[in-house]
Amino acid sequence: MLDIALLPGEYAVCRMAAGSALPPDLPGGLSDGDVVTVSWTADGISLICPADRVPERVAVETAWRCLRVAGPLDLAVSGTLATLVDPLAAARVSVVVFSTYDTDYLLVPAVRLGEATTALERAGHRVLA
Repeated sequence: MLDIALLPGEYAVCRMAAGSALPPDLPGGLSDGDVVTVSWTADGISLICPADRVPERVAVETAWRCLRVAGPLDLAVSGTLATLVDPLAAARVSVVVFSTYDTDYLLVPAVRLGEATTALERAGHRVLA
């Protein structure tokens, strides 16, 4: 069983053109519970951030809720994400995941949050609001 915290507010998944500069104030002023993650590839930049911090002129999908697995997690342990993603897939809930050194995060559509938390709880996890 994993403890999973529901972070406050809505999140956005953004796509920026390759070579774009991130806004310098993007990470500034984050609340304690906020998280921002950036992934660079040759095809473009993916940005996940609180919905109220989305940069101008980017492709964006909003209204995601963010769940954080209580960590830190041991990097040598396998199957952690599978125990979370499998029940969400069975419930037909879309998910975007990312990891940090310490833990894993899942984004689920805000309109499917109830179904997502129910699926995770039925799988034996505890979702903490």
